[in-house]
Amino acid sequence: MVATPSPRAHDNASSNSMLAGLNCQGNIHLVVGTNPLAAARCAQSLGAGAHPVLIAPETAELHYGLRRRIDDGSVKWVRAAFEDEHLFRLGREEVGGVVDAVFVTAGSREHLASHISSLCKRNRIPVNVVDAPHLCTFSLLSTHSDGPLQIGVTTNGRGCKLASRIRREIASSLPPNLGAACDRFGEARRRIQQQQQQQQQQHDQGDGPPPVAGDLDDSVDQSALFNKLVTDEDARSSSRRMRWLSQVCEYWPLKKLASVSDEDVHRLLEAYAGDAEADAARRRPRGGDADADPPQPKGRIILAGSGPGHPDLLTRATYNAIQGADLVLADKLVPSGVLDLIPRRTPVEIARKFPGNAEQAQDELLAAALAAARAGKTVLRLKQGDPFIYGRGGEELAYFRRNGFSAEGAVTVLPGVTSALSAPLFAAIPATQRDVADQVLVCTGTGKKGKAPEPPEFVASRTVVFLMALHRIVGLVRELTAAVEAEAEPPEAEAEAGTRPPSSRTLWPLSTPCAVIERASCPDQRVIRTTLAHVAEAIEAEGSRPPGLLVVGRSCEFLHPREKGRAWVVEEGFRGLGDDGIAAGLKGLGVGVGAAGALNG
Repeated sequence: MVATPSPRAHDNASSNSMLAGLNCQGNIHLVVGTNPLAAARCAQSLGAGAHPVLIAPETAELHYGLRRRIDDGSVKWVRAAFEDEHLFRLGREEVGGVVDAVFVTAGSREHLASHISSLCKRNRIPVNVVDAPHLCTFSLLSTHSDGPLQIGVTTNGRGCKLASRIRREIASSLPPNLGAACDRFGEARRRIQQQQQQQQQQHDQGDGPPPVAGDLDDSVDQSALFNKLVTDEDARSSSRRMRWLSQVCEYWPLKKLASVSDEDVHRLLEAYAGDAEADAARRRPRGGDADADPPQPKGRIILAGSGPGHPDLLTRATYNAIQGADLVLADKLVPSGVLDLIPRRTPVEIARKFPGNAEQAQDELLAAALAAARAGKTVLRLKQGDPFIYGRGGEELAYFRRNGFSAEGAVTVLPGVTSALSAPLFAAIPATQRDVADQVLVCTGTGKKGKAPEPPEFVASRTVVFLMALHRIVGLVRELTAAVEAEAEPPEAEAEAGTRPPSSRTLWPLSTPCAVIERASCPDQRVIRTTLAHVAEAIEAEGSRPPGLLVVGRSCEFLHPREKGRAWVVEEGFRGLGDDGIAAGLKGLGVGVGAAGALNG
């Protein structure tokens, strides 16, 4: 049963309810009325595991649905007109006989409805009165249920039957069997929690690392540290599995999640138990890079960029490659809108590149690509953005060349629209602008194995885009705005770099404008506009919606002047590609354009 506390009658019309899922197992609900709505309320109560009690006189004409449930014993009928004492003696013994909730189905036109509402409010008993939001302390949502998955929609009493229409539209867009997938992943989460409890016991006995708390509940978004790197100290911790499970749920398309079997979930967990490297080794061609005489290729490999997110931003060449590939090996960040374009007949593997498993997952995909291409297949290695902009595309191309795919046409690289330049555009941030910014610098916020890269110096006319930086935003801001000592280099690194003294650099002012752009060009795009002084706090408060990037420089405020008195502003939704003609090319493929978002504080 899902309920929402309703706003008081004198509340501002723009106020909304706090949505909540109530555990009503064993509760006693009082239902006042005999009409069809009373029958529906009894059915909803039973569906939530509660025990409905109908209050109606002996002479009342009961709806046939009520009569049927009374006859089969699922609804108890108190044959009397409503009396105040019913609220305090028909409930459960463990709560002193007070009922858990009251449903009045006669509406506010009757004096009885106002009386029951007033009595319930004085005694803090949840009450719902049909068509009378001012008499309610909670309201029911229009819900879609699929096993443990429930989706509720409310218009807070303002949309008449519009909530039902919206609920049907949302439900129709979901893949089948999504509820069963929730069951499977819930079981996986339970198993991981059991392992964490065992780890806690081992840690208490002085053996093993301490476990890390699991993911948060459904009511909040991902934390700001969602993509935090896993250190060697976490190697034996089951928290890695929990984080991996969370990232599977975050990144995999809903259609793929809905198709996951019990065996798939088991394999996911076992793969992360430590045998991912061995699994990759089993799939790696004999001899690997050291193979002096690799077999001649029969098929071909295509490295392609999928762009920032929206499928309309694919190049025609990449779209053709998607349609013609025999096997698609996709990075975890390739969005579902692009993956939906892959024909159903084409096998798809998504990289198991999650915290602490990046190198093994990379090896696994490369081995799979070689094996399929040597078998004569056309393999599409699909990457987010552009394959050569922090996409390891150059490494992969070199790997394939070393393993026999060096002939012309054996490996084709297709460009993609990089988020480093397109994301600022979708956030209305001109990367270059006369008299504001005359240069653009694209940087990574995280170096190899998590090491902090050398921070760029401040140049007033420069726009800097940081990729892979939000999970360590506190450290990045400190490196940009304060003088920090460089980490000691190993002797071999010093020999390569020489012995030149470190040069001084101009630090970034904390007042420098910046913007966090997440899920660029996707329907749930989000932009946080702030300054370096507040960006870490903003990310901590708003949570994480990966993938995201950070844009820093005066250009961030050129089209969006800073609002006085506000540390940051959040904008939700994708407002680009609004011209229907732009999206017409892929309309027949079922590709939609994201809805406009609203400005929120």
